[in-house]
Amino acid sequence: MAIDLQGLIKSAVVARASGATRRIGFESRDLRERASRLFLTEQINTSDLKHVIDKNLALARAAVGAADSVANSPRYEFPISLTPDDEVFAESAIGRLQGRFAILNPGGGWPTKLWPAERFGQLADWLLEEHKLASIVTYGPGEEALANEVAASSRARSARPLASTLKQFVALARRARLFMGGDTGPLHLAAASGTPIVGIYGPTSPERNGPFDKRDIAVGLDLWCRLNCHRRSCWHWECMDIPLSTVTEAVSARLAECDRKEQA
Repeated sequence: MAIDLQGLIKSAVVARASGATRRIGFESRDLRERASRLFLTEQINTSDLKHVIDKNLALARAAVGAADSVANSPRYEFPISLTPDDEVFAESAIGRLQGRFAILNPGGGWPTKLWPAERFGQLADWLLEEHKLASIVTYGPGEEALANEVAASSRARSARPLASTLKQFVALARRARLFMGGDTGPLHLAAASGTPIVGIYGPTSPERNGPFDKRDIAVGLDLWCRLNCHRRSCWHWECMDIPLSTVTEAVSARLAECDRKEQA
């Protein structure tokens, strides 16, 4: 058996080449490359499910013969095992901050997912001034220059770049007051860690790819070209030209929700 969670021609070809006699994938409307259906033996009805997690779970349930719907799934849980060294890394990184810091993640994999570094720097200054939160700027391979640009854009020098492994990032995210970044791996790790999130979305849909906690907030611009975009390059950059004020308003709303939860 092979389960194709990508919906691409290359992933379907790999499934076929594996020798699996059952090759399960999305219905045609949900395939990123519809020709990949030629290599599948089963296509599961997923277009009535909005979030990609539910879509993927539908394939997994079909594989094991579970007939119940995932449209009203209970709270998602993602158990990620950390080592003592991971915990020590996080404690050392945050020092005396202890819950009084936010994670800013300026990277995005695709150029079209990047919010300007200078605005991340301005956001760091605003977080310190308005909410007394320091900012840790996380980054992955090849993104160090971007993280340094964010730090340099902070007039108060309130943003500190920090490299980490994936599990070290999870340890850090579990201690953070807030995560802010685009649709990329760290945002989804933060969601899996239960970190409050403000996501900054451009060419991808927050309804499909956004944080799944209904209290989290995804900001973006309602443009004519956003529907089913998913472009890695574009002749214009309007979708990520999101004003700083839009993001700060969302951050204040998300932090207020955190305060209400703590006081309940």
